[in-house]
Amino acid sequence: MNNKSITYVAALIDSLGLDSFGENLNKLMQSVISYEMSCMFFFKYNSPPVMLFDGYSESISRKALSSYLKGGYLLDPFYVACSSNHPPGVWRMEDLAPDSFFSSEFIVSKDIHPCVSCENNLLVEEIGLISPITTEASIVFSMMRTQGSEAFHSSEIGRINEIFSIINSLIKRHVDLILSSKKSLNLKIEDDIEDQFIDFFNKKITPTQSQIAKLILRGHSVKSIAYLLKIKESTVKLHKSNIYNRLDILNQADLFRMFIDFLSKKIS
Repeated sequence: MNNKSITYVAALIDSLGLDSFGENLNKLMQSVISYEMSCMFFFKYNSPPVMLFDGYSESISRKALSSYLKGGYLLDPFYVACSSNHPPGVWRMEDLAPDSFFSSEFIVSKDIHPCVSCENNLLVEEIGLISPITTEASIVFSMMRTQGSEAFHSSEIGRINEIFSIINSLIKRHVDLILSSKKSLNLKIEDDIEDQFIDFFNKKITPTQSQIAKLILRGHSVKSIAYLLKIKESTVKLHKSNIYNRLDILNQADLFRMFIDFLSKKIS
């Protein structure tokens, strides 16, 4: 850790429990590696995310960010990981994402993915520091590189790992102080918010088909869905066909567009 980083660690300690914590964490991380955008979220299963730091570029669409916060986050591999007792550490998005995620509509959608809605219109890579708070909740500080940059090198990941234990401890302490001071982290569990994920189907498909549609939207392949649900791939294919028929759509792109339209109505 260089002298500049040590100075930022001190500032981070001084800002524990304060709104400036996210900004100071961002300064510390930028003294370790370079990136174009960042953000910090509190993710909890069955609860909306809380944005603790907005380090996005001014060029990103605020409408896309609003769509993300209203429900788009449900497709985010970091949210899924944080609500599933994922271990702490420095994680590349590609290590958390389902097998077909990077060919899914979500990863290229300007309507719902803030990182893609920026002027550069291309997310090169995203890495996140995951700090679990409970088995179903974590803080994630994400760092993103956009067009014109290279993916994060393993040596850069190594530099972050060298200080992760310090950051992880400080994040946990920061959250403890927020909760003890009765500041809101929006911890209230909303009834069946995960079920709201499929409200836009309007009961046109069965619960099993809804579960499969949810996995399709999150970027799972037929093979992955079959493995997760312990059913045959041919059964998944049949369900997909029935889902598309019942919803009067042709493919996954149409399914995603239905989801986007649903979110648009929620934020209008």
